[in-house]
Amino acid sequence: MLAALLAAAFLAGCGGDRSPDSLQGADVTPPAIATTPTTTAETTTTTRAAEPGAQQQGPLGAKLERKVGLRDEPDGKIVATLGRKTRWGSPRVLAVVEQRPGWLGVLTEQQPGKVAWIPGDAAELLLEPWSLKIDLSARRVTVRHEGEVVRRFAVGVGGPGSPTPTGRFGVTDTLRLTGGGPYGCCAIALTARQKNIPQGWTGGDRVAIHGTDSPSSIGKAVSHGCLRTAEDDLRWLLARIPLGSHVEIVA
Repeated sequence: MLAALLAAAFLAGCGGDRSPDSLQGADVTPPAIATTPTTTAETTTTTRAAEPGAQQQGPLGAKLERKVGLRDEPDGKIVATLGRKTRWGSPRVLAVVEQRPGWLGVLTEQQPGKVAWIPGDAAELLLEPWSLKIDLSARRVTVRHEGEVVRRFAVGVGGPGSPTPTGRFGVTDTLRLTGGGPYGCCAIALTARQKNIPQGWTGGDRVAIHGTDSPSSIGKAVSHGCLRTAEDDLRWLLARIPLGSHVEIVA
């Protein structure tokens, strides 16, 4: 189980109706809340390792095998350094959206909404059979497995002053939460960041799919950027979605 400070870093910005709803960064721990990264087979090994040199089919993830410099283009400027683990202790698996000789174009929270680059030999390629499409106007998540729709469910989305960001993102962490509170059972952290921080909010800007203690907010545009969903749907998703899965958010 992660330390309480890490729980605060994840949770402080993703609360119920009375607290801001972007994600990460606070240094104050909500009472009795802790996080456990789900590193079980369901969330990290349902992806199949791609054989080196084989023709790759479908979306890919890149599991880092060493510390690496994240670049703004192949062989370009280093914009960040990534380790093998995320800040919450999960294996770092990045959604791959482009490939060039010797390089992988990936989605990261360090460069949200942009393609960043890592050396191809720094990561193990994984097939990513699961993907999510989040339609903000319909307030609905569509889950696909190997391209086929397998489930749809409603979500609460960002309100007019703090809309949920759109674009291509990846799943960085899947976390189970303990101690109750406004976040429900679980949270799925994305590489997305909220650009429209509410005035006075100092809790950070990461975006996640998470539970809620206000079920009436599901299906409404009331959050500060995060995506609220019913616990049954979230538990179903958490048991299946691998790290590095591709997420598309459309207006």
